[in-house]
Amino acid sequence: MTSSAILPYHIEPIAELPIDTHLAEALLTSLAEYGEQLHGRRLWLACSGGRDSLALAALCVQLYHQGKLPFLPQLLHVNHGLQADSDAWAKHVADWAAAQKVPCQILHAQVDGHDEQAARLARYGVMRAQLNQDDVLLLAHHADDQAETVLMRLIQGAGVNGLSGMQPWRIQTQNAHRMVLWRPWLTVQRASISTYAQRLKLPYIDDPTNDAGDNVRSGLRRDVMPALTKYNPNVIDNIARSAQLLSDAQATVSAQSAKDMHRTAIHSLQLPPAQRVLNIDALQKLPIYRQRQLLHYWLGQDEPLPPAKQLVDDVLHLSQRDDNDHQTELFWQGRTHAYIIRRYRQQLYRLSNDWLAWLNMPLNEQTQILALTNLSNISSNGLSENNLAPIHLRTSTDFTWQLQISPQALAQLLDNTEDEHALQTVMKITALDRKQRLQTALASRPQSGKKLYQTLGIPSWLRESLIVVSVMCIHTDEELPLLLVSPFESWVLGSDHSGIHFDDNQLAKYIESNLSLNKRV
Repeated sequence: MTSSAILPYHIEPIAELPIDTHLAEALLTSLAEYGEQLHGRRLWLACSGGRDSLALAALCVQLYHQGKLPFLPQLLHVNHGLQADSDAWAKHVADWAAAQKVPCQILHAQVDGHDEQAARLARYGVMRAQLNQDDVLLLAHHADDQAETVLMRLIQGAGVNGLSGMQPWRIQTQNAHRMVLWRPWLTVQRASISTYAQRLKLPYIDDPTNDAGDNVRSGLRRDVMPALTKYNPNVIDNIARSAQLLSDAQATVSAQSAKDMHRTAIHSLQLPPAQRVLNIDALQKLPIYRQRQLLHYWLGQDEPLPPAKQLVDDVLHLSQRDDNDHQTELFWQGRTHAYIIRRYRQQLYRLSNDWLAWLNMPLNEQTQILALTNLSNISSNGLSENNLAPIHLRTSTDFTWQLQISPQALAQLLDNTEDEHALQTVMKITALDRKQRLQTALASRPQSGKKLYQTLGIPSWLRESLIVVSVMCIHTDEELPLLLVSPFESWVLGSDHSGIHFDDNQLAKYIESNLSLNKRV
């Protein structure tokens, strides 16, 4: 099975053929820069079989056999099945790799759509699934690709981050999986790669759709770049230099935004990536341009692509409102997750849809009979203060919320009772009722649950996640609320009852609320 798109050269071993010094210098210079990060990692090379990726694979083979490259990357070819010759191309890449004695994996991708973006997403998806944590994917992107990328993003209205183009070394994270994209040829022009491929007579695949002009990138390649080159023969190098300068500027902006975010974030309410919270008062102390940059940085955390300018402007406007309407919400469909941006009082929240769905799950209300003798036995066994089985309040595949209770604290609690019948005690875990009256240190009298929402500043989406921890003596039915708990905070409760006494200052330490991510959501 053959394909007319494959150049009619025989597949031959290329290890002993002449090396292109310019291309080798670019690769080895990048290797020297990132050598420490590369140490101990497994390397793969994304090989479509086209001129650029096959040339990079050939150069790696040559440098490896000369002892100048300490590794030989494994090739990854993705068969999208979009072209009639896709199977022939995959076989051709495998045959070429076998002739060079290079390991090669052929992956199959299911493309959801017919455009280049859909194919790209599918391609990176299957390669990501193949790579282990922190593996490195070597890519053959070059200076012409960089120039096309910068122009394409300029047309789309990108900011400094987008106009900085592709990065030579980028850590890409999706869910809990990390991989590194390494592009050592961003300073090399396509013409140099073409000359090298012709000299080696590389039988690369010349995909006719690359220059069809039916999408923005190929249109720029076919129509715009040649026209710009007539005005300035150095346009490719100049755009690449501008991208590097903008990349340096973006690093400066990001560093400032990271500092600003650290100062404005409400750290006690963070649960990345599910919930991120900013203090609006602190935000508004910054100059307006730093507010925009901070919101751009804050919104884009945990996502591979930045938010649109319109979303940043909308969130800025939301932060500047001076009315009491807290019902406004903004929606953002990121690449990895969907988010809702809301404001409550002087706080901005970025909430993932998975997190909001979890908050709507019912709480596990429960009771536990506690006996002083049993608790004393636990303590005498030399177990730590946190050895009572955790009480699960709400759990799913994404999050776990539980209470961890000290047996010594409960033993002390029961031992301090004035009634010997109180040695048999029930601990109750119940959701806060809107009509239930409780007293916190923030109020001089008991308040209903509905009023407590306002007093404690609980936003609407967290109100169904407030639980009351109480103890009740079985003999007297006397119930004492001890603690009000949300996923992020807890409040010691007061009572007029005198049958049970406890040191309120230590209560929150003895009954701890723990919220954890079971996986990156």
